Amino acid sequence: MSEVLAPQAPATPSAEDLAAKKHAHEINKLSKRLHRQVGQAITDFNMIEEGDKVMVCLSGGKDSYSMLDILMNLQQRAPIKFELIAVNLDQKQPGFPEDVLPNYLKTRGVPFHIEEQDTYSVVKRVVPEGKTTCGLCSRLRRGILYRVAGELGCTKIALGHHRDDIVTTLFLNMFFGSRMKGMPPKLVSDDGKNVVIRPLAYVKEPDLVRWAEHREFPIIPCNLCGSQENLQRVQVKAMINEWEKRYPGRIDNIFTAMTNIVPSHMMDKKLFPFETIQATGQATADGDIAFDDDESCATPSAGASVITLQR
Repeated sequence: MSEVLAPQAPATPSAEDLAAKKHAHEINKLSKRLHRQVGQAITDFNMIEEGDKVMVCLSGGKDSYSMLDILMNLQQRAPIKFELIAVNLDQKQPGFPEDVLPNYLKTRGVPFHIEEQDTYSVVKRVVPEGKTTCGLCSRLRRGILYRVAGELGCTKIALGHHRDDIVTTLFLNMFFGSRMKGMPPKLVSDDGKNVVIRPLAYVKEPDLVRWAEHREFPIIPCNLCGSQENLQRVQVKAMINEWEKRYPGRIDNIFTAMTNIVPSHMMDKKLFPFETIQATGQATADGDIAFDDDESCATPSAGASVITLQR
């Protein structure tokens, strides 16, 4: 008589197996969220249209790598046809690893163009020692990229600015420029010849950090021109991140507020005809009732830290 074997209990997963499964699940969620947010931004602002040739500006940082990566994935399943070409501006900064980007782009099979322009020497010659170089560098870089876009026949220029960049820019303009001005997801360039888009407009920076680590992008250091820790942008970003630590969700609220502007409750006479408004005898949603929601606003705790911004 043959022996009957009792069924064996399934093996208990090891801690390593459980951790790997959890990590894979989180990465899958992150991937879906990133692709959904980029796709939604493209749709909301009509960033990419049928037949577009999109110049994806690649700096070698986590943001632009992620933007190219996600756009390439979306291109495969988008209902419209469009081209992508990655463009890097080699500004001849000392220590810039010239082979990193070409090698990476070749492995991805994406068309690319490396534009070599020695703007570094120009900036160093013009800007006095100790002064911020970012302004002049940005203007030179922007002009070159606009020209290259025309030469390559591109119809859109994609930049890798994300949600946190947009919020930071709003506060920079408020604190140091006395303007309520942010960083739009889509605009016509300074020369009037190009349309600039920001597909990462809805994406949070921490998500891009995690995606770059997962995808193992060959990141190029961003301080080759010399780190300037006293920059106003650095200070404002630190302030916003401190807010987010103390009050999670604050950056999201600020970002959402930029899409819900009420001109009648601001002070720009060009946007609302304050001089001509008259009482009509009829209730209006733009009247004093609009302030009722303020009563639910939380008061910062007495121990909240304050970051001083220096001009």
